[in-house]
Amino acid sequence: MNVSAGTGVFVLSLLSIPLSYVSNLVIYTGSPEAILGAATLLLLLAVLLSRMFVQKKAPKDPLFYVFAVYAFLSVVNLIIGLEQDGIIDGFMTFYVKQADPYINTAHGHMISYWDGCTHYLMYLLMVAAITWGESYRAIGLYWVGSLLMRVIVYIPGNVVGKYGTQLSPTFIGHLLYVAVSVWTCFRVFSQPSTREVSPAGIQEAHRKSLVQRPLDFLFAIYLIPATAFCIFRGLVALDCPNQWCREYLQHYEPYLRDPSAYPKIQMLVNMFYSVPYYVVTLYGLVVPGCEWMPDLALVHSGAVAQAQFSHLGASFHTRTPFAYRAPEDNKTLVLMVNALYGLVPQILTYRCVSNPAFFFKLSHDKKTE
Repeated sequence: MNVSAGTGVFVLSLLSIPLSYVSNLVIYTGSPEAILGAATLLLLLAVLLSRMFVQKKAPKDPLFYVFAVYAFLSVVNLIIGLEQDGIIDGFMTFYVKQADPYINTAHGHMISYWDGCTHYLMYLLMVAAITWGESYRAIGLYWVGSLLMRVIVYIPGNVVGKYGTQLSPTFIGHLLYVAVSVWTCFRVFSQPSTREVSPAGIQEAHRKSLVQRPLDFLFAIYLIPATAFCIFRGLVALDCPNQWCREYLQHYEPYLRDPSAYPKIQMLVNMFYSVPYYVVTLYGLVVPGCEWMPDLALVHSGAVAQAQFSHLGASFHTRTPFAYRAPEDNKTLVLMVNALYGLVPQILTYRCVSNPAFFFKLSHDKKTE
């Protein structure tokens, strides 16, 4: 079939809409094994179709096929989210009613939207980059952060939460997805960096102290309360008896008490992942030549964006029991604080990627090392 690889993947992803509808008509059943079998068949069909679409112009990078299948699954996840909200009906009913109970939680519901919109766009961008022979390392690292945050919260949450005794065979499919995604993460990290800065630009950037870089100075100031915020919410998730923690849990984010355990694990991940990141980032903003800063910022911003979207969405969603939703009196404050916490890392990443001269090492420094 004489179509470009990128166009083929886009068409393939859209085919998930009629395939989901037909599958729902054919295999509507109460058997989890049948659901797992149907999902496996759909994946195989997606692989075969992707190969058919690009038979004459097949990219050599194996990640092309991974992202093609993931784009297909992303549209399926969007269909699941829309069906759960009652916007559409009759496409993935068999899965929503019988599959892993995680998908029916508020957190899982928001993940469906995140994967169906944000991840879908990233998959198409990475497929296009592979097709055109361009580097996809930056968008890939952003996806890596988002994916890792999702996996780290998903697996422990399924085990220790109230749904730990209700794991279905579809959980095996999720573990396969995790295994392939981890392999994909390593492949993305192995991509060479395309960032280049002239030695003169590096020297000029190194001469400026933190105070002489107002934007970086603001980022450094932000890192201090952000670190405290992560530690505080981690202590709240651990049921700290401190009066401030109890009041915060009662009046601001009661969602942290949700028995699904996903919000608690999210806060613990933030405390043990984001806090060390903020410490090393503060170091990287002060000391020149930290070449790992742009890559680490990309991974962290992807993780924070996914985490905050899921956490905020679940805090306000009707699938969350009323007692655990953000209180009406403090909704605006909760929204503003969490939005700020999720937005600033995106701006910091843009600064690190668009103007990385300060984080580069001079050539003679590398030779000395």
